[in-house]
Amino acid sequence: MDYSALMAQADELSLLGLGKTSPNPIVGALIVDESGYVIAQDFHDGGLHAEAKVIKKVGKIPKGATLITTLEPCNHHGKTPPCSELIIDSGIRKVVYSVSDQNLVAKGGADRLKSAGIEVVGGVLKERVSHSNRFWLNKIVNHRPYFIWKIGMTLDGKISAQDGSSKWITSEASRMQVSKLRGQSDLILIGTGTALADNPSLNSKEENANQPKRLVMGNRVIPNTHNLNDGTAPTFFLQSHEISDLLDLLEKLEVNQVLVESGATLGTFLVKSDVVDEIHIYLNPSLLGTGQSFIGDLGINSLENRINFKIYSSEIVDTDLKIILVKDQ
Repeated sequence: MDYSALMAQADELSLLGLGKTSPNPIVGALIVDESGYVIAQDFHDGGLHAEAKVIKKVGKIPKGATLITTLEPCNHHGKTPPCSELIIDSGIRKVVYSVSDQNLVAKGGADRLKSAGIEVVGGVLKERVSHSNRFWLNKIVNHRPYFIWKIGMTLDGKISAQDGSSKWITSEASRMQVSKLRGQSDLILIGTGTALADNPSLNSKEENANQPKRLVMGNRVIPNTHNLNDGTAPTFFLQSHEISDLLDLLEKLEVNQVLVESGATLGTFLVKSDVVDEIHIYLNPSLLGTGQSFIGDLGINSLENRINFKIYSSEIVDTDLKIILVKDQ
């Protein structure tokens, strides 16, 4: 049986957990009968693991059933028992997964299943599923969260006019996409300059959206009357300009992914600190000529020293061009 279509379905399910599972990965899972018909499907949303949820849904596992899961089942006692043992006890005789568990504490599920006589197939749609789970995988490998910098700007790279006005450079459709991205994020990071100038709430307007943590970095004090102190989401203030202090706090907050919605000062600092993994640009086809550029001095004097990104995707969003860039390794 070709499991690619079923794994793609599990991958789509896993994305529903974005912003809800930190510090754990997103996972989607299906159980299919021997003819390939899906009899249960679910995703990890911070509680029971996806595998446990689908097994619980089915109850008595039919003969010849297969478990499809985006991540190798875990093999350790954490907040929940090992999924490997649950699968063995359930009566499932075949498990298909995409990405191997990179966590040294939890890995080994595939070997445990094989030792119990269960057929195991790994690596199905590995590239696609790895991209979906890139935030968690990056944290495991690089020991820090994955940073996405969102920028709305004009054709000449301006994020505000000379008088400081910035609402609205991009279209409403673009802003709705950003609202959805907020709901999929663990934490939103801005600087004190953005906090004081824009008085943002940084909330997602999506129905039943997860409201991410909010973090303001910088030494200036944000008044209690500002929206960031409205109690709608946990908010933290880091009075520092040191990248090590930022990463230490994010580790304590158990964050997988950071959405940066800052101006040029903090954005430039993060790029120079080599932590920006992905940039989402919403480019409006308009010109200002003067105003605030989206980035400042990077200390680069030669083309050979430029910082390179690759275009991952592009699309038209109403009047804007959305470009997603990933760091060129």
